[in-house]
Amino acid sequence: MKRLRALTASLVGVAAVIGFGAASPVHAAGELHLYNWGDYINPEVIDKFSKEFDVKVTLDTYSTNEEMLAKIQAGATGYDLVWPSVHMHDIMQQLELLEKTDVNTLPGFENIDKAALRSKQDPKAEYCLPYAWGVVGIFYNKTLVPEIKSWKDFFAYAEKNPGKVTLLDDLRETLGIGLIVDGKSVNSRDPAEIKAAEEYILKQKPNIAAFRYDVLPLVTSGDIAASHYYVGAVLNVLENPKDLAFVVPEEGATMYQEDLCMLKTAPNKENALKFMEFMMRPDVSVLNTTMLTNGSVNTAAIPLLPDNLKNHPATNPPADVRAKLQIFEDLGPDLKLYDRAWSRVKSN
Repeated sequence: MKRLRALTASLVGVAAVIGFGAASPVHAAGELHLYNWGDYINPEVIDKFSKEFDVKVTLDTYSTNEEMLAKIQAGATGYDLVWPSVHMHDIMQQLELLEKTDVNTLPGFENIDKAALRSKQDPKAEYCLPYAWGVVGIFYNKTLVPEIKSWKDFFAYAEKNPGKVTLLDDLRETLGIGLIVDGKSVNSRDPAEIKAAEEYILKQKPNIAAFRYDVLPLVTSGDIAASHYYVGAVLNVLENPKDLAFVVPEEGATMYQEDLCMLKTAPNKENALKFMEFMMRPDVSVLNTTMLTNGSVNTAAIPLLPDNLKNHPATNPPADVRAKLQIFEDLGPDLKLYDRAWSRVKSN
């Protein structure tokens, strides 16, 4: 995801020690420090919370789960809330980096789709709150490539037009394509299957312009014809449906889900919990989802969404498409198989 400029304000707070339970926390005031993916929260949501609860909110951003984890493990303090993907949520919980919040007892949790409780470490949402989900597919410019339906189409176009497509600079997302087209799980632990995925991506590499995240303006302008990208690109498609499109490939795709988690070192725990409760409100969820153009985990908010989001096959896929979506799991020590394969892809 596109990384925003990090705020430079000092993140200094006074620790608040509270008990988490079924009762809603009292009116909050003070500060709240967020550490999120770039462009992954509507600024209006932050402004609304800040004004409603008289809280000064600051935001830092990151580009990958690994970047966020490395910063936290290196001793970064001052952050209250982070947005790890589900598999990273599991890793961080095992590393004892997350606060147990009992968010599942707060008002509004009844709005959360129980199918979104995907964490293996936190199946009851005692720590983190499901935030949003979406697919990772293909964003393309129809003036250059009239139609793409599959990964086969994507790479066939790349072969005929070298340097006009991009892949994400993400080891699991991009190696995941190789696994998907081979009919394998993106969570495979089989060295032979991972090697085959590596070889598939290496075969495509001469035709790939770059492994990168910042592709939205490139596809929109036509500098790049098609990109492996997140469903948030649908926002661009809705603004220019004549020239732009986003598709979930026929062979299948990955999906992501981020959870909203409080760090154990959070200096503003009361405000952090209040923000988690705030995010469960349908009006807030609609405000956020409308900008992100991804899948909502808030069942009360979905009927309130604009029709172009409720009915879009990428933001609200039909059952047969959902059946072909795969989400990453924590692979533990077996992740090294992917690390090594990705290193060879990037260096060759």
